[in-house]
Amino acid sequence: MKRPVNIPSAEGKLAVLIPGMGAVATTMIVGVLLARRGKGHPIGSLTQMGTVRLGRRTDERVVKISELVPLADLSQIEFGGWDIFPDDAYESAKHAGVLRDEHLDLVKEELRAIKPMRGVFYPEFVKRLNGTYTKAAASKAEMVELLRQDIREFIAKRGCSRAVAVWCGSTEVFTVPSEVHATVSAFEAGLKASDPRITNSQIYAWALLKERVPFVNGSPNVAVDFAAAQELARELRVPIAGKDFKTGQTLMKTIVAPGFKSRMLGLRGWYSTNILGNRDGEVLDDPDNFKAKEVSKLGVLESILETERYKILYGDLVHKVRIDYYPPRGDDKEGWDNIDLFGWLGYPMQMKINFLCKDSILAAPLVLDLALFSDLAQRAGFRGTQEWLSFYFKSPMTAPGLYPEHDLFIQLMKLKNTLRWMSGEEVLTHLGHEYYD
Repeated sequence: MKRPVNIPSAEGKLAVLIPGMGAVATTMIVGVLLARRGKGHPIGSLTQMGTVRLGRRTDERVVKISELVPLADLSQIEFGGWDIFPDDAYESAKHAGVLRDEHLDLVKEELRAIKPMRGVFYPEFVKRLNGTYTKAAASKAEMVELLRQDIREFIAKRGCSRAVAVWCGSTEVFTVPSEVHATVSAFEAGLKASDPRITNSQIYAWALLKERVPFVNGSPNVAVDFAAAQELARELRVPIAGKDFKTGQTLMKTIVAPGFKSRMLGLRGWYSTNILGNRDGEVLDDPDNFKAKEVSKLGVLESILETERYKILYGDLVHKVRIDYYPPRGDDKEGWDNIDLFGWLGYPMQMKINFLCKDSILAAPLVLDLALFSDLAQRAGFRGTQEWLSFYFKSPMTAPGLYPEHDLFIQLMKLKNTLRWMSGEEVLTHLGHEYYD
């Protein structure tokens, strides 16, 4: 990828389009609206609060990310999206129960004005939900065209100069790419034939890519990580990224596991279980949908620990993941981890982690960052898979044949070095030898 010499500034309004206007989406929207008014801080957002060191430590050059690269300002964002239920953003946020009335009431009228467009819904992919606000079309190809019309009309009506999209919808049943996903022509033919292997999220992604809108996948769905979508994204010069927001338990794993590995401590077992009561928990209560999430979660440890390379330490690792739908908990996720580790001479030790968190509170800043960074990538001329955004995902997308990097700290270094490189600044190695030679 060639380094951009001059990245165009973020002029005009930016449409942030969200398939799935539920708890995560509305929590993010409320936070942005409050931050605009100075009524809340966008805590957890790198784009709003993060900094980057430039040059040597002795130079004392530390700048905010928003000062280093030309990101869109929060005041430029216009929110829109699709859902299979007709609730406006205020009703949806009230139903989600994540945020208190003291915050919702401050931006109630703005939230009331954000109404979803009718969603694409083939129920075989999300069997626990019964969509009541959906599009009707003779074929999946026609469904793509209806979405493209939505995109064009929203951009025109709101006076936006460009758009990005972040998938915040439900987890679909576990699927694997097939021959219909192999090429652009095969996928187009599959859309015309309403091929049953083409999912809801793939229909959204295809429509957005056709409109040259960057697409970010916040779920474990196979939305753009298949050959045809990657071919189309590169052909039309559109950034794509994913998949599955790295929030609660997996976030903890990508923090703790690198520490064990860096000190060459062994692991015999890592048992993880979650209870969650929101719509995501309800969807994941179906075994077919949970399979997609399980695959996303299980790959993290094995990759970080390099189990094949360090067989004495991790060759017999038992890794279990469970998610239980527990309605009384709502959006308050609780993750329990039991870790059986061993040290010098094989002597056993244990660690217990009990992480009580609000799933949407952790995901909201990720949605904002990914929207702003993917818009930046588009203006910088990037196309296809944006691996530098791996920091945000459980299952980062990579080039074919390349294994993903899951270590959170390596991911952050990759992200910040990419920003330095984009800005014409020196990429940091952190060797430190220059202070002593």
